[in-house]
Amino acid sequence: MAKRFATQLFVSRLSAYTTDRSLRQLFSPFGQIKDARLIRDPETQRPKGFGFVTFESEDDAQKALKSLDGR
Repeated sequence: MAKRFATQLFVSRLSAYTTDRSLRQLFSPFGQIKDARLIRDPETQRPKGFGFVTFESEDDAQKALKSLDGR
């Protein structure tokens, strides 16, 4: 059975100055993005330093992962 690759990527170690828009811009060269969002502290609304990017296709997610992993 073939292993299915997810279209959603977990992105960590983000700057406190990262916005939802800049996260989307960083990943947009790799394909169509369904959603890009930062996880925020419920009380302060400050980003916690991680988020999720969801691509339309598995291939686009794999390209982004290979290009940006560890950066």
